[in-house]
Amino acid sequence: QVQLVESGGGLVQAGGSLRLSCAASERTSGTAGMGWFRQAPGKEREFVAVINWRAGITYYSDSVKGRFTISRDSTKNTVYLQMNVAKPEDTAAYYCAASRYFRYPYYSGENYDYWGQGTQVTVSS
Repeated sequence: QVQLVESGGGLVQAGGSLRLSCAASERTSGTAGMGWFRQAPGKEREFVAVINWRAGITYYSDSVKGRFTISRDSTKNTVYLQMNVAKPEDTAAYYCAASRYFRYPYYSGENYDYWGQGTQVTVSS
């Protein structure tokens, strides 16, 4: 069982930057994909970004493409989400997710096996 712990959430002004981290409890050699989802109050959970752990290939939602960057550090079993040019509509609880196999569609939460508890990001206008 992989445990995921997110950190780095907080309050940021519009146009600012924030970096989220997600640390896995065990070696990520058995993890094929790690990604981020978010959920705003009253809205459904939505895909943000994912990285194919072995290949290093990344995918993003259209709403964050060009502003957010997902990356990994295998030595620390950690995935990061660098959020730049933050917008008020980015306000949400951000959840880290991991999958044993890289399944498609990667933007479906159903294709992930493990989830973190979430970290809140608030972007003020």
